[in-house]
Amino acid sequence: MTLVEEKKERLKSDIPEFSSGDTVKVHQRIKEGEKERIQIFEGLVIARHGKQGISSTFTVRKIASGVGVERIFPLHTPSIAKIEIVRKGSVSKAKLYYVRDRQDSQPRFRKGPAKK
Repeated sequence: MTLVEEKKERLKSDIPEFSSGDTVKVHQRIKEGEKERIQIFEGLVIARHGKQGISSTFTVRKIASGVGVERIFPLHTPSIAKIEIVRKGSVSKAKLYYVRDRQDSQPRFRKGPAKK
């Protein structure tokens, strides 16, 4: 088996279509000793890096106790159980790094029809 075939086998097929500006819930498996639990991280997708390859990642930002928290998740890692889309966003930029400086931490959405 070649290296390319091995990488293709590791790609997940159940990933929903989401992009910057969407609000998502990331269900992540956390191993604590012998037990395993699911922890949910809900926030705004501010960036996607990479196309659909094995090394593609996405950055999610949320506000926890008044402090902004960002996490970078590998898209095809086995530790991610599920990704749910809570709300689709319609933004004009691919990277929403300007959200870090905004007080209310919400992007400016474009006027017009939402993405499908």
